[in-house]
Amino acid sequence: MTNREQVGKAMEIAFIASDAPEAQAAKLELEQRYDSTSPEEADIIVALGGDGLMLRTMHRVLSTDKRIFGMNRGSVGFLMNDYSAENLLGRLAEAEVTEIHPLRMVAQDIHGHEHEALAFNEVSLFRQTQQAAKLRIAIDGRVRMAELVCDGLILSTPAGSTAYNLSAQGPILPINSPLLALTPISPFRPRRWHGAILPDDAHVLIGVLEAKKRPVAAAADNQEYRDVQTVEVVQDKQVSAKLLFDPGHSLAERVINEQFLY
Repeated sequence: MTNREQVGKAMEIAFIASDAPEAQAAKLELEQRYDSTSPEEADIIVALGGDGLMLRTMHRVLSTDKRIFGMNRGSVGFLMNDYSAENLLGRLAEAEVTEIHPLRMVAQDIHGHEHEALAFNEVSLFRQTQQAAKLRIAIDGRVRMAELVCDGLILSTPAGSTAYNLSAQGPILPINSPLLALTPISPFRPRRWHGAILPDDAHVLIGVLEAKKRPVAAAADNQEYRDVQTVEVVQDKQVSAKLLFDPGHSLAERVINEQFLY
């Protein structure tokens, strides 16, 4: 069934917004123009804000089969469409669907506690003190780097490759590519290592060396855990979020366009 057929059969829409005044004003305007319901009852959620709101919404509706159409009332808005109150139903009917699978992180801290979280953008490790982190990287059970001295490390999905990964000089990945980007943050040794591109079925295990002396935090999108000792990451193909984009402005197009900005 096409998105037009789905929208035509079930036009139950919910509007949610960030706390920004522009987002709240947009929500009020849209609710006055269009019938709406609660997010729990909706088939499509229209999210008004920035990428932070979009990520929270993706986690909220994970694998519920609800679709999310974001409109930018925030700052960056890479995952959002342009805002307009006009012809919303037509835009939803014509929108293209992009399905995104998250990374599943399992982190164990120095106290023996285990923490599990999902990340649609990236899993990141950061040093907690003035001392650099020392990390060991194993891919599919084989140690590929015995010691990386750095400020941190990012494992990014294609959707997240244009976010913090790009700021850390990591590669931009085509949205439908079966790849992940592994990017160091300020590597000290080895100085010339700029990261790696991995298949999306890779099993990544990061060990924190001298974890008590050089404490490290791990974050999966907006969930952070401190004093980690090991971080295990795989992509979870069993769960997904479905994003809607205006024709010609799909996430794939945005990823390509981002590579030609200067």
